[in-house]
Amino acid sequence: MSTRTTGTTRRFAVAAAAALALSLGVTACGSDGGKSSGSTASNAPASPNASAPAGGSGVPKVGGTITVFAAASLKETFTELGKKFEAANPGAKVTFNFGGSSSLATSINSGAPADVFAAASPATMKTVTDAGGASGQPATFVRNTLTIAVPKGNPKHIAGLKDLTASGVKVALCAKEVPCGAAAQTALKAAGLDLTPVTLEQDVKGALTKVELGEVDASLVYKTDVQADAAKIDGVDFPEAAKAVNDYPIAALAKAPNKDGAAAFVAYVESPEATQVLTAAGFQAP
Repeated sequence: MSTRTTGTTRRFAVAAAAALALSLGVTACGSDGGKSSGSTASNAPASPNASAPAGGSGVPKVGGTITVFAAASLKETFTELGKKFEAANPGAKVTFNFGGSSSLATSINSGAPADVFAAASPATMKTVTDAGGASGQPATFVRNTLTIAVPKGNPKHIAGLKDLTASGVKVALCAKEVPCGAAAQTALKAAGLDLTPVTLEQDVKGALTKVELGEVDASLVYKTDVQADAAKIDGVDFPEAAKAVNDYPIAALAKAPNKDGAAAFVAYVESPEATQVLTAAGFQAP
């Protein structure tokens, strides 16, 4: 092979190597550019649906089962809120145990597995916090007031608390240890009345059911319960109810099996979206 041919061959080899290096460099730059673009995308503001699980509440998304012990008067609203929370947190399942606040508190203090407790009075919540059962300070998220529940049409023509003491009028009350019962006693005391009921119920739904079934002529229940059952029940407001307003506190529990879920659900209940649902049902904002 001639010297000229050898030189030409070497020049072609160098040129090819250079071209290959340039090609690799361009590819590498393209690869780096892709990584940079991905990083930029991850740092960009996330879409509202990606970061706001419960109607824009700003609560981090969570999963797993969240067990909520809640006062019976919260049944309709919390069931709705549970569905909204689940829709925004596809990996979460909210289960409820509704009942009289005092019996729920007893169950919690006895070790019943629960993540969240929503009570119908601060006094009931205090029995849990005093036993070290709450994680952090309970927060009041709504208030509720009493009304007189009567059958549709108000056949006994009840106009106020005094009419409940009339001869022949059968009345159902919540037991005194239950928040609705304690509130009823406060209202009756404010009116200077002594009332003997024909039955004492362990939660407000029980007292309301007695009216629905026609077993009593009236019961003292929360306005929210009458509103939720307006197709069957009428409500009679009375001024002494202003003396017996119940605050509703909520708290994540210290032994919650799902601590992240408990914190997220409590935060959601305190969110503007949840407050709107609650006030639409007749509760008062705190």
